[in-house]
Formats: sequence, structure tokens, C-alpha cells
Amino acid sequence: MKDKNFILFGSSGGIGSQLAADLNDCKSKLLVGYHHAVPDYGFSVEKSAPVDASSFESVINFIEEAKAIAGEIHGVVSLPGSVILRPPHLITENDFQKSVNVNLKTAFSVLRACGKILDNCSVVFLSTAVTDIGLNNHEMIVAVKAGIESMVKSASVTYATKSLRFNVVAPGLVDTPLTERIVNNPKALEISKKMHPRGRIGSPKDISRMISFLLDPANDWITGQTFRVDGGLSSTKS
Repeated sequence: MKDKNFILFGSSGGIGSQLAADLNDCKSKLLVGYHHAVPDYGFSVEKSAPVDASSFESVINFIEEAKAIAGEIHGVVSLPGSVILRPPHLITENDFQKSVNVNLKTAFSVLRACGKILDNCSVVFLSTAVTDIGLNNHEMIVAVKAGIESMVKSASVTYATKSLRFNVVAPGLVDTPLTERIVNNPKALEISKKMHPRGRIGSPKDISRMISFLLDPANDWITGQTFRVDGGLSSTKS
């Protein structure tokens, strides 16, 4: 994907950093919107600026500026996310609103901006494999992530005439800073490995490969889909 221009939102975490590195290795040009700290990739990008991805205006402004710099935008990836795993009766209203804002509203803001500004472009969102199965204490996260999956189905029809493609990647447990409380707990890690038929948890590279595949203009007949990249986790329960 040499010389293709990709916008990344929320790409300072484990999956986002891996994706940025992989796209850079392909000689793609990156325009990065970050929320807190400037991502330290170890290589330069075309544009890097703070963005509140839950703000319609902030996302619109960033994509317009990115398009002015790069010209054509070939792909957009929305990666903001948070995970709070507690039974619903222990979830506060603030917890719930934060989860909606960080996970669902950011995705809708990106989708909305892409529909307004872009054409002939692949847009990829992140969900979770557990929207397809029942796991304890996951009620809040699956509620917001399932919203993304349904949203993408509609958007793939709404914006088909603009040649906009919308897809979702839904990982199982992946070794990232977001999941370090599980990964760094030997007992919890062993249980998690056994839940995945492949016998291991995922790596950021596993997820980056699928996102890169969906960004590739050669795969432009794929839209409105959710891909569960989860080592078989979602096949174990129904």
C-alpha cells in the first residue's frame, strides 16, 4: 500500500502502534489524531494533532485538514476504546456514559465525518469478539461495541454510492496495555488462554494484519462486515 494515505484515530495503544508501524513499513503515509500524549512511533508521520474523537466538530476538522494535506484519503481507522468489566449493578452512571463516549460516540463521530467529507475510502472500527457470546461482567462493553457492529451494517448501505466501505474487526483478548491487568495475572492469563481454542491470547500483530487487509483498496468488495479475529473464542459459545 505504498503512498496510500491513512488517517488513524486513537492509535497510541498496543494495536494502534502496531498498525502504524506496519503501515509505515508498507510506505503508507499516516495522519494521526491522538487524544492524550503524542504517539511515539519512532518514525515521522505526515500529520499529528490532538483530537477529541467524541466531538463531531473535532473529528470533522481533523479529517478536513488531513485531506487538505494529503489530497486523497484511502482509509480511516477508529481505535479509541475503554474496558470496564463489572456486573451492571456496580456500574455507575458516569461509568456508563464514559463507555458510551469513548467507544460508541467516537465511532459514530468518525463515521459521520467520513460520510460527509470522503469518498472511495475504507473505514475500519474496533469491536470485541465477546459481542457474539455471553461472558460474565461484559454487559456494558458489549452494549456499546454491538452498537458499532450494527451501525456499520447500515452505513455500508447508506454510503455505498460514495464508494465508502465500512467494516469492523472484533478481537479476542489481545496483549496490550489496556488488558495488562489480565495479562500480568498468571492465573487470569492461563484461564484466558484456555478460553481461546488456539491456546494463546492475541498479539497486536494479529489484529493489525486484518485491519491492513481491510484498508487495502484491492479488497474493495468487502463492506458491512464484522471479522472476529479471536483464536476461535467466539466459536466456543452461542
